[in-house]
Amino acid sequence: MAEATRGESGLIRLSAVALDYDGTIAFDGMLDPWVGEVLAEVRRTDVSVILVTGRRMDDLRRLIGDLQLFDAIVAENGAVIVHPATGRSTLIVEPPPPFFVQELKKRGIDVAAGQCVIEADEREASRILSVIRALELPLVMIFNRGRLMVLPQAVSKATGLQAALATLRLSVHNTLAIGDAENDHALLSVCEVGVAVSWGSLALQRAADLVLEGAGPGDVGNYIRRVVASRRLPAVPAVRRRLLLGLQEDGSELSLAVRGRSILISGDPKSGKSWIAGLLCEQFILQGYSVFVIDPEGDYTSLEALPGVLVFGEEKFPPPLTEFTRMLHHHDTSIVADLSLMPPAEKTRYVRSLLHLLASHRRQTGLPHRIVVDEAHYFLHDPDVLQLVDLNLSGYILVTYRVAQLHPQILAASEAIIISRETDPEELRALLKLHQLQQSEEQLAPILRDLSLEEGVLFPGVEEAGGSLRRFRVAPRLSFHVRHRHKYVDVPVSGDQAFVFIDGIHRLVRTRTLKEFTDTLATIPLESARGYLDRHDFSRWIEQVFGDYALAAQIGELENRNRTDQGSAIRDAIIQLIRERYTLEEPE
Repeated sequence: MAEATRGESGLIRLSAVALDYDGTIAFDGMLDPWVGEVLAEVRRTDVSVILVTGRRMDDLRRLIGDLQLFDAIVAENGAVIVHPATGRSTLIVEPPPPFFVQELKKRGIDVAAGQCVIEADEREASRILSVIRALELPLVMIFNRGRLMVLPQAVSKATGLQAALATLRLSVHNTLAIGDAENDHALLSVCEVGVAVSWGSLALQRAADLVLEGAGPGDVGNYIRRVVASRRLPAVPAVRRRLLLGLQEDGSELSLAVRGRSILISGDPKSGKSWIAGLLCEQFILQGYSVFVIDPEGDYTSLEALPGVLVFGEEKFPPPLTEFTRMLHHHDTSIVADLSLMPPAEKTRYVRSLLHLLASHRRQTGLPHRIVVDEAHYFLHDPDVLQLVDLNLSGYILVTYRVAQLHPQILAASEAIIISRETDPEELRALLKLHQLQQSEEQLAPILRDLSLEEGVLFPGVEEAGGSLRRFRVAPRLSFHVRHRHKYVDVPVSGDQAFVFIDGIHRLVRTRTLKEFTDTLATIPLESARGYLDRHDFSRWIEQVFGDYALAAQIGELENRNRTDQGSAIRDAIIQLIRERYTLEEPE
């Protein structure tokens, strides 16, 4: 037996195996004895086994007997969920109405009815379809070898498996599925890795991530035993799920395959690094992955607009680590730990403890799927850093403007490297050491130096780059991005970056936080404000000091209206924009 594989090693932790029954682990309705022994072994591990079948529960009880081999059973092609340990059974959809079965029997069609599924010979398809149309019922027909199943719309093995996994607090992204027939397409597609057996449907083999060579269920047993022993999902030749980076110069899309690898994002301060990292986070989250963001400067709080995202730490002291442990048991939850208000020394200690906790939790549960560390150079440079991260499971996204300060083994483990604008020669040389590029330092420097704020470069070294430096225009984001949102509310900028107002009696007023700025702007004489508006001083300060280019553009539009609109209205609009964007409170 052999399975076709290439590409990186499987790095995502295996938490569950979802198995079809007939043709996969059973022939002629009988469970293969060797598979039964293997499943009994697996049940003694921390990997869950879920049976996903079109059969009815009364059939399974008669054919298998001991259903305790499975943590959960998805029967009737996704309509019925059973937990053998407790005997609890749940019907997750409304079954077809009784008069439908009555009409089928009235027309002489031989059917078998379960709790939800209606089964018949596939040769009755046209007559059954005519009944469905005549009664105007929201039902679909699913073929499985020589049998036909009738079920409510939107019911499949995929929907049933997702419901079972949710009850077990497991994710499809830590699940391996194995099947053989037409009704297994949805099952294999929803799981992180879908395997089709070589003795089954050719169409399913073409759609699957992997094809398991062999002669029958015994080979499935061997495969399950080996994969469970590794505790890793197997590598696949091609990855179905992708992360869009943006458009290349020829207009084609540039994307990364979702693999277990780590990603390094580097570039100058205020060059768009956290925008790119946030873009990747968005796509992971929307595809159902659990993401944990360590956010030292408050750059990622806007991700809270996405489903399942929780932001913690908007107060000076973030929650205890045990709170994160509790939340991370929910596979559909992503977390942003906003540490922007913590003192630097406390922040470093906290992040080190948090990294250790996350690595340990991910080894045990597979969650979170991705760990993002912004300002990574502050936390991942000490000799003992390898005790805080799990390079074997990978899956980190590291964001930094000081690549040269990261621990060498952390750098070596970064497989995909994305660079925004870079002007520091030392950083450029550190990046060159990571990959042997065709370009020399003299050739690469102007490319990275001339990148705009909307551009990035994907380094060679990953399959998607094709051996070349790939320049791209960064894709738009769904969530609103604000750099260092909380940091600049109350934490002052340096004295040379303060905005200096001159009031009516020529007294200088230095404002070093956004709150001070808006409070002062609201009180200065209108004639003084007009001068700042004419010179575009406000938008230039927001752009150059805070790097908030979107807000600067909005303020710039207001400044352009200074000569035609009332100055007081423009001033009030600018104050309102800043307060809404940075959640500032009105002064009392």
